[in-house]
Amino acid sequence: MDQEKFGQFIKEIRKKNNLTQKQLADKYHVTYQAVSKWENGKNMPDKSLIKKMSEDFDVSLDELFDGEFKETKEARKSKNNNFYLLGLLLIIFIVLLIFILNDKDDDSNFEFKHLTTTCEDFNIIGNIAYNNKKSAISISKVEYCGGDDNTKYTKIECTLYESHDSMEQKISSYSYEGEDAIELEEFLEDISLTVDDYEKKCNEYTNESLYLLINASNSGSKTTTYKIPLNIEDSCDFKVEK
Repeated sequence: MDQEKFGQFIKEIRKKNNLTQKQLADKYHVTYQAVSKWENGKNMPDKSLIKKMSEDFDVSLDELFDGEFKETKEARKSKNNNFYLLGLLLIIFIVLLIFILNDKDDDSNFEFKHLTTTCEDFNIIGNIAYNNKKSAISISKVEYCGGDDNTKYTKIECTLYESHDSMEQKISSYSYEGEDAIELEEFLEDISLTVDDYEKKCNEYTNESLYLLINASNSGSKTTTYKIPLNIEDSCDFKVEK
């Protein structure tokens, strides 16, 4: 058995179930240092704990010892595609609901544009819904794909900004600060930014006038910053009301 692969699989299961190392440690009455050693391949849980994990997380002992789920690459790819599709449909539903509630006199007169990024280190799922009076912005997923950032951060903030004529305006933010240090990927799993009834009309935005700024600080107060420029897939085609 590959002990390191086993540890990475435990980490994957923990993140999949939205648990921190401390929460997993408390669940099995061990220290979080013990969980850290499991995930780094430096130690193994005893057999009784492995059996309990198998039952609790609905994975077979073979999957645990082999360090991977027993499903085909095609099945995993299909599942990921379905996840992104459901995320996109959820965004459309939320933004549609916002416009129905906030603009009942004009609830059928709106369009959607996808938000993308030119930053190779990140993927996002986001939309702008707009009519000729206002716009709404929703970002439901930010995924880091720039390599391994295994730093443990005690404070992370992701802020949505708009830049116009050398002026920067903070639109919305999502943050984490706690006793348990977390990795960047753990933080991004829960991120959600929604701005409804924003005063800017869609055709007032330019590419990269919207951007996300992530500031992550570790226990030594060292801060790592990521800037993610956002682009609108096509130009907005509503005429501005005079």
